[in-house]
Amino acid sequence: MSRYELTDEQWQRLQPLLPRHRKEGRPPEDDRRILNGILWILRTGAPWRDLPERYGPWSTVYSRFFRWQKAGHWDRIWAALQKQADAQGQLRWEIHFVDATIVRAHRHAAGAKKGTHPEKLSVAAKVVLARKSTSGPRASASR
Repeated sequence: MSRYELTDEQWQRLQPLLPRHRKEGRPPEDDRRILNGILWILRTGAPWRDLPERYGPWSTVYSRFFRWQKAGHWDRIWAALQKQADAQGQLRWEIHFVDATIVRAHRHAAGAKKGTHPEKLSVAAKVVLARKSTSGPRASASR
């Protein structure tokens, strides 16, 4: 078993929470193998196409992940696992929380002027910016 794969105990907790498959059509890929593939991607940060073959076709793992995301299954699974852990006394709410003050904003959100992308500017604004620029030829007002 790889370090990215679910243990038998983890699988026993997760399996009943997973959505049921439709009966018609092709038989679905093994849920445990698909989840292990999703975990591999999330833990390594690798592109989907680099998913090892032991987890099945990357496109199957990718589509299952995003279909479940769109349907809200991940939120329901997380809420059920959290509820189970709380009922078993495994959560200490006085220390387990996320405060928005610790979540970093994207570096582009740190004080940059909005609307200064050249492709979004008017011709007049481009002329003004070109006059202030020292990196290239100056634009003339006749353009």
